Amino acid sequence: MAELKTKKNDLNVEEFLNSVTDQEKRKDCFEVLELMKSVTQEEPSMWGDSIVGFGEYHYKYKSGREGDWPLIGFSPRKQYLTLYIMSGFDRYDHLLSKLGKYKTGKSCLYLKKLSDVDHNVLEKLASESVEYVKIHLDSRND
Repeated sequence: MAELKTKKNDLNVEEFLNSVTDQEKRKDCFEVLELMKSVTQEEPSMWGDSIVGFGEYHYKYKSGREGDWPLIGFSPRKQYLTLYIMSGFDRYDHLLSKLGKYKTGKSCLYLKKLSDVDHNVLEKLASESVEYVKIHLDSRND
């Protein structure tokens, strides 16, 4: 079974964020950094070379594949600021309807810029997701 390539490491989060060349995206990253620190009460860590993650949970699929992943995180990708909402979005229609401009993938929230969304709604979404992951997805609780 292939080993997960994206792992928590000791790379410096601030150095990584300061290397973001787009000034607005860099500013947005530091705002998301503070939001996620507040929501998780955790210090950020680098996961791989481009994901800033907070906290950690262990997952194990029925297939036997397992690993560790951040409770929540983000990455300044070329086109979007990508937020990793590990609980997915099925249970958050009430928040997404008030969030603003975004796109989603399975567990990814894609933002062109932070000013496109309501910051209070984003904070609530992040908070509810972290609580859900802590209760439902961490296989160490089984």
